[in-house]
Amino acid sequence: METKAKFLEKIKQYKDYDTEMIGRAYDKAKLLHEGQLRKSGEPYLIHPVAVAVILAQLGMDDETLVGGLLHDVVEDTSYTREMLVEDFGEEVALLVDGVTKLGTLKFDSKEVAQAETLRKMFLAMSKDIRVLIIKLADRLHNMRTLGYMRPEKIIEKSRETLDIYAPLASRLGIFTIKFELEDIALKYLHPKEYEELQKDITEKKTQRELFINEVMQEIREALEAMNMHFDISGRSKHLYSVYKKMVIQHKQLDEIFDLTAVRVIVENVRDCYAVLGQVHTMWKPIPGRFKDYIAMPKPNMYQSLHTTVLGDNGEPFEIQIRTYEMHRVAEFGIAAHWKYKEGKGNSSQNNEDLKLAWLRQTLEWQKELEDPREFMETLKVDLFASQVFVFTPRGEVIDLPAESTPLDFAFKIHTDVGCHCVGAKVNGKMVTIDHTLKNGDIVEIVTSANSSGPSVDWLKIAKSSSARNKIRQWLKRRNKGDDIAKGKDLLDKYLRKKGYDPQTVLKARYLTAAAKEMKFTTLDEAYTQISQGGAVLSKFANAIFELFDGEKKEEEKQLQKKEEDLINETPKKLRETKKSQQSPGILVEGKKNDRLMIRLSRCCNPVPGDNIVGFITKGRGISVHRKDCSNILSLPDHEKARCIDVEWEDVKDDKFYAANICIVCADRRGIFSDISRACEDQDVRIEGVNAKSDKNETLNITLTLMLVSIQQMQKIQRNLRNVPGVMSVYRAKS
Repeated sequence: METKAKFLEKIKQYKDYDTEMIGRAYDKAKLLHEGQLRKSGEPYLIHPVAVAVILAQLGMDDETLVGGLLHDVVEDTSYTREMLVEDFGEEVALLVDGVTKLGTLKFDSKEVAQAETLRKMFLAMSKDIRVLIIKLADRLHNMRTLGYMRPEKIIEKSRETLDIYAPLASRLGIFTIKFELEDIALKYLHPKEYEELQKDITEKKTQRELFINEVMQEIREALEAMNMHFDISGRSKHLYSVYKKMVIQHKQLDEIFDLTAVRVIVENVRDCYAVLGQVHTMWKPIPGRFKDYIAMPKPNMYQSLHTTVLGDNGEPFEIQIRTYEMHRVAEFGIAAHWKYKEGKGNSSQNNEDLKLAWLRQTLEWQKELEDPREFMETLKVDLFASQVFVFTPRGEVIDLPAESTPLDFAFKIHTDVGCHCVGAKVNGKMVTIDHTLKNGDIVEIVTSANSSGPSVDWLKIAKSSSARNKIRQWLKRRNKGDDIAKGKDLLDKYLRKKGYDPQTVLKARYLTAAAKEMKFTTLDEAYTQISQGGAVLSKFANAIFELFDGEKKEEEKQLQKKEEDLINETPKKLRETKKSQQSPGILVEGKKNDRLMIRLSRCCNPVPGDNIVGFITKGRGISVHRKDCSNILSLPDHEKARCIDVEWEDVKDDKFYAANICIVCADRRGIFSDISRACEDQDVRIEGVNAKSDKNETLNITLTLMLVSIQQMQKIQRNLRNVPGVMSVYRAKS
């Protein structure tokens, strides 16, 4: 283990540090960690000292190194935050608190504890970026000594490093840490591939180094002739980067051009482009392999010129050209641009502040998250995504395009939810459907069954293509439905205008035949065309009239012959000549005769218990009517001679009669279900239903019920009157 003197001497190689304060921190860490051992059996102090050295290599300030030395003392010892503030100040306490693992709290699982730790780290980081840099240094040293842990713990930490820490180091531009983290993780996650790759690269190392040295010498001679100040070196590509290219791009090792690259570092941007021009005169550049990150820097501030050229032996190699400042940023990223304290000294935001702004903005939303598991799940993707991540009330993560609204969220959940959306609650507060969602918002959609559904304006509010497509489909269906309804209504009115009863004329066989005659593939298509206006309505109606009138004339023609003979026949003769029919339970003139053709009239639908009368029809036997039937009461005197006395047989429970019951009720949801249930309670079967709403939001319903007697009818009427929303119940008149 390094002594205090050696430690202080080592860090002074990188920067002129305040050795007095850092020395005090070393002493405090040594005292507090006395007797504690790492998994390797070594004194625990080795770890914070190694973290501080890594921070020094990054060029971090005094407070950061102190934070690195003391980052575990509050968690692992009796040393409190208050003591830390008293000894080293609030600034150091903030840094230490940010990386503390919250060991005093109890968690349901290790997963939750890990998530909560990372969450707190990120919250603290929104105040001071140095927290993350300490955490990265901490993770790097732990990865270097990972071999002493249990196998399952090694895999867990390696996966976490690849998923969380390496991407963060990359986003911060700290490639020295990123590359090492990735290579160590690869070593433990894919040991076989790691060893094979290392072996293959090592085998070709001597040959590759010889080639690169020759290239470097040629460049060196050319630049010296240009009287340019420069540094030149060779760079080997780290193993994980090679592994990714081989796996993702399915490349062989000899297909990867930049296994080794030449790096040229100069004083200014002008010299960068001068070197590029010189290189391209010496070797032929490969088309499509030139990248200008100086003119267009990466989000993590990385700047450099990259070009791949063909060597004299036909082997491609990469050359990177950058300034000394660019090189410092490329190696250390945000750490290279560290400013002592945000807002200190200069009231205006300087260039470094602007470069850090992306991070503060990205992490701001994490403050509102409740469940650490949710934070863990979204952390991996949200640092880089151009999407917004929000939560359902149950904590499920929903990803949406940036600037999405509650409408996008609703349609992502389900099309029906979207179509009936009337508003939303975001973080418990009501918002409109055009509210812009932010990362971490908890969204609850408010729906209504009475919603009119999507409108054309919704297409402007929705940001996701999926939501817009669903809105368009709904609008198309709705418009189609409106057109069909309009077409039916126009046809109905036209029939009435021409003196036809729509209920009689609009039979399926007439409609289908008329549509086929006019070359419509479906009836809906016919109605849609009718709704558009023009001559389609009259042509379609006339086709129906022709079919209806033709069929009616044919029926009248077939009956005409029988009518002449039957008009003068007596009831007795009629009974003797008619074929046997199933008796509807009617006695004629006090006698039963199964040979009579007797039917119950549909105009008044008599049931047992009704006062009835028989009427001798022309060719269709005896039709039985209620005595109060309007068709009987309106008979002319010369027709009344056809009336005959009839009466009911004894009522039987196994014989049912159709009767129409009229109901006037409120147009409310579930009214049909309640009416149906009332009939089921009385064991009454519903044979048919006809309903029509009016402008007063009431429904006029006609039920065709199968009954055994007038008494049963009266009982079911009483039951129906008790249904909520029913205003009146009465028997239909003829």
